[in-house]
Amino acid sequence: MKILGIETSCDETSASIVENGTKIISNAVFSSQKMHAKTGGIIPENAARQQIKSIIPVLEQSIKNTYFDAIAVTVGPGLIGSLLVGVETARTLSFVYKKPIIPVNHLVAHVFANFIEKTELPKFPYICLVVSGGHTDLILMKNLKSIKYLGGTRDDAAGEAFDKTARLLGLPYPGGPSISLKAKEYSDSNLTLFPRPMIHDKNFEFSFSGLKTSVFRKVKDLKMTNSLQSKFAAEVQEAIVDVLISKTLSALDKYKPKSLLLAGGVSANQRLRYKLTKEIQGKKVKVDLFFPEPKYCTDNAAVIASCAFFNKKYIPWEKIKVNPELTIMDKV
Repeated sequence: MKILGIETSCDETSASIVENGTKIISNAVFSSQKMHAKTGGIIPENAARQQIKSIIPVLEQSIKNTYFDAIAVTVGPGLIGSLLVGVETARTLSFVYKKPIIPVNHLVAHVFANFIEKTELPKFPYICLVVSGGHTDLILMKNLKSIKYLGGTRDDAAGEAFDKTARLLGLPYPGGPSISLKAKEYSDSNLTLFPRPMIHDKNFEFSFSGLKTSVFRKVKDLKMTNSLQSKFAAEVQEAIVDVLISKTLSALDKYKPKSLLLAGGVSANQRLRYKLTKEIQGKKVKVDLFFPEPKYCTDNAAVIASCAFFNKKYIPWEKIKVNPELTIMDKV
């Protein structure tokens, strides 16, 4: 079965055709990241206007002469103007081509980045850390229909912490890649400058707003040189990564899943991948570790189509609606 996926929840405009949830037939992505970098972040109206311009070109690039059986589209969470671009496009295509339409929760879809182009799929039950610009969630999945929420952020998500601290350090948007790149310039392995919020709490909750405040206090009276940028970037990255790994390992100890999955934009962070792999090897935990290909970590329509294949729920095109406030636990 071939599904056409459409993703426009934030600053990307993407269309993709995926066969049987794993095989990429096409995947076109237009990013307006350079535009948002000029303003230091996403201005919702600008994002939606750019997506209106981009949606037809990415559809043409992705569909070409390829047949598809159904249409999947992100209905939330996200920016309402951006979501409407994708949903109205999907509604129109569903009506014109007489194809069924499948609504998709964007956060759940990130999990399925671990299914794309993989010869071996994760075995249930699995724990997944979904960590992105706006969300940090730890979930347990016993099967495709069963998602148990273990914990999440109480304030800033990990991706937000990267963006906000990068701005304090004078590094460009998006903050995650900027900090990761700058941190590579720093060679000292003793990285203990900043706090690890809630790392010792006996729960699976996260908090990163205090880290941002700590960075602000450290840098407010400093003249930011290149060497200081690299030092602070390495310190910030280590603090965020340590918290994410600590909470995830605690979940592994408690629930003992067969598979551990990372998902979301921050899951592309190489330091996070390296340290988590080393921790699991050192503990000799019997768990299969899955990382998505970096190109599928950020927002893209391939994960939307993949998620739709494994979670088919057809809705008449007249009834599909956007919901910007969806959580990872919400049904669509």
